[in-house]
Amino acid sequence: MADKIMAHLVAYYPDREASLGIAKALIQGGAGFLEIQFPFSDPTADGATIQEACTTALMSGFKVEKGFELVKRITERTDIPVFIMSYCNLVYTRGIKNFLSDTKKAGARGLIVPDLPFDTDEGLYAEARAMELEVIPVIAPTIDDKRLKGIADLGTAYLYTALRKGITGAFTEIGDENIQFLNKCGSFGLKVLAGFGISAREQIEKIAPFVHAVIVGSAFIREIQAHLDDGSYCDAVLAKMKKLAGC
Repeated sequence: MADKIMAHLVAYYPDREASLGIAKALIQGGAGFLEIQFPFSDPTADGATIQEACTTALMSGFKVEKGFELVKRITERTDIPVFIMSYCNLVYTRGIKNFLSDTKKAGARGLIVPDLPFDTDEGLYAEARAMELEVIPVIAPTIDDKRLKGIADLGTAYLYTALRKGITGAFTEIGDENIQFLNKCGSFGLKVLAGFGISAREQIEKIAPFVHAVIVGSAFIREIQAHLDDGSYCDAVLAKMKKLAGC
């Protein structure tokens, strides 16, 4: 049985039609979830690989409205849960209710907003609950028990945890400390999604028993970058997805 993976892609990277093909490849390769990032010019959690992809996507014409249109095209073609990842600047600029309403119309299950503290959310979690959408809190291993309990008390279904401090991209060595932290997160009854620096099957094998899904992002972007010249990036992403999922 394949391990469940939340596959991350950047909307409009390398362009609109290409990102649709990449989404199809990820789904065909065995992704259990899709995390579709709306590129932003000043990200805080992204490493150089995803930052470069976001810059390209913005140059390719990405706009928030077009992002929702892309998500709609993807959700019409799959039953797996799709989440939109965005920075709070884009959410607040559009307006919380408007952004959530557009998220629902696009067929996404909810939002991942990594730079949004749960206790200063300007009503995002409450509005999402009213619309039957999920907002997935994002945490780092440095979180203290009090704040972790506060997040658990929100009543969300999922918890997105980084496996280390810092930004995405660099390879993460999985050790006992990671497993202990994932066990602690899971003890609150949340569906734990864990990522940051996952690019190899052996990493997934180590953490998959302790999480609901493993998040992979930069590894797919690197596959795309390596095959841009010959246009075979969808095949490369499909092969990488199958390998990581153990298909």
